[in-house]
Amino acid sequence: MLESGHSYEVQETNPDSEWVEQYQSIQVDNVECLRRRIKYFFMNPCEKYHARGRKPWKLLLQIIKIAIITIQLVSFGLSNQMVVTFKEENLLAFQHIFLKDFVDGGVDTYALYKQEDVYDHIRYVIEQYELLTNITVGNHGYEKNGSAYSPLTLCQEFYRNGSIYPGNDTFEIDANVETDCIDIYPMNRSSSSGIMPHFELYFKRMLSIKISFILKAINLQTVRHRELPDCYDFNTLITFNNEAHSGRIKVDLENDVEINECKDWKVTGACAKSIYWTLVFDCIIIITCMTSFALCLRSVFRGIQLQFEYNFYYQNQSGKDVPWSDRLEFINGWYILIIASDLLTITGSILKIDIQTKVLTSYDICSIFLGIGTMFVWIGVIRYMGYFRKYNILILTLRAAFPNVIRFICCAGIIYLGYCFCGWIVLGPYHEKFRTLNTVSECLFSLINGDDMFPTFKNMKQKSSLIWIFSRVYLYTFVSLFIYMILSLFITIITDTYDTIKQQQQSGTPTSELQRFLSECKDLPNSGAYRLDKNSCFLQCCINKCKENHERLTSDE
Repeated sequence: MLESGHSYEVQETNPDSEWVEQYQSIQVDNVECLRRRIKYFFMNPCEKYHARGRKPWKLLLQIIKIAIITIQLVSFGLSNQMVVTFKEENLLAFQHIFLKDFVDGGVDTYALYKQEDVYDHIRYVIEQYELLTNITVGNHGYEKNGSAYSPLTLCQEFYRNGSIYPGNDTFEIDANVETDCIDIYPMNRSSSSGIMPHFELYFKRMLSIKISFILKAINLQTVRHRELPDCYDFNTLITFNNEAHSGRIKVDLENDVEINECKDWKVTGACAKSIYWTLVFDCIIIITCMTSFALCLRSVFRGIQLQFEYNFYYQNQSGKDVPWSDRLEFINGWYILIIASDLLTITGSILKIDIQTKVLTSYDICSIFLGIGTMFVWIGVIRYMGYFRKYNILILTLRAAFPNVIRFICCAGIIYLGYCFCGWIVLGPYHEKFRTLNTVSECLFSLINGDDMFPTFKNMKQKSSLIWIFSRVYLYTFVSLFIYMILSLFITIITDTYDTIKQQQQSGTPTSELQRFLSECKDLPNSGAYRLDKNSCFLQCCINKCKENHERLTSDE
């Protein structure tokens, strides 16, 4: 009886012990499967090829994308360069045509000082405008609204009323501003000759004189490059600025350019196939970027999924959440950069197609999208350099030092802004480089980099000895503080991070919980173990083990 009872007891306890062992084996297999999947996720394309035999299509796609996007950017850049050149040369031509005795490079110093010269220059502008089609060497013409030409508008802005007596130090002024305008039509010489003698300028209370007109032109140089020409509207504004009332009226000519599709055109002697091939090439780039976008977005989702699985495992083991530094490891920043570059390139390519077909003329917006997209693509090349151990240290150093660098820049920026405000308010009246906050910031940033240092000291006007002494103290303290202290500390942050990363690479010891978790996986990429994990073994292993356990219990019963 004892033997039978003993045997019965064994039969009762064996299923429980087998269940525990099988459950523990399931857990071990699940953890190993998860560890292997995460390690595979962080492998480079070559290691993934050895691990599962998958060809690095994503890597090949990125290499092809870099090449075709660069070709597209260069092609658009050459086309955009013709547009910019046409705008700049037209502006220079208008300055020589409408500004009397204009000299190249004399925009900043072009000014009038006598009343007679002001009348003479206004009369000169009107005469040149009326004779434009006979004197210009370009293909400029007047704008037409229906059958009538658009007029030249001459406006004078002045205070409504005022009595100014500088000799007695007395004045009376009405601050309300009035505007008096007259229109002068081209092809009508009698209108201009009859208006000018009766046009009176109120110099003592005059703020400005503005002469505005619209001229049209066609950029024919694009025909040689197998592109359809654009039609340009030049909204020209000549300003006689007397707001300072200092006895010096500054004269400036500005162009506001609008690019439009030509209404009726015909080009002979040029093949249009190149335009179609360009459109096909742009469509290929859009398809390539859309494919790259889908593949990178899929990788990001896979990383997020693995992050949730690892967080679930870590919570069960330690009862705590995974640190954010380890969570962010699963979100590959390079994929985010590639996704952004793909979106920008797709948008820029669509705009480029519209420009090629003359639906839009937004050259500046298109160049911004294509330029930033290409910049991101080339920055993404660093990711593939990081697969090599010697090059990877640069990426690791930048990533590790970034938080400390941002904190340091915030603290240094506060001091920098303090110097900017102080220099602007104190030295602005005595130095050109301190006239505005923008120029002050540019000047101080140049000083930090050692540029333009002596002229900044030399050009300080010595009208006030107190201001001159202050400028020396201000500049010497700024240079000493930022070059010898702040810049040195900034370099120290980078070098310390570099030394830390280098020591970690040499020692090979894991520095985070995620790295410790992965270090327990000793399977090499060519071991064949990763081929077993193709079909989500983390869940499949659990299902298979549970089925086996259920069948054993059923048979025992």
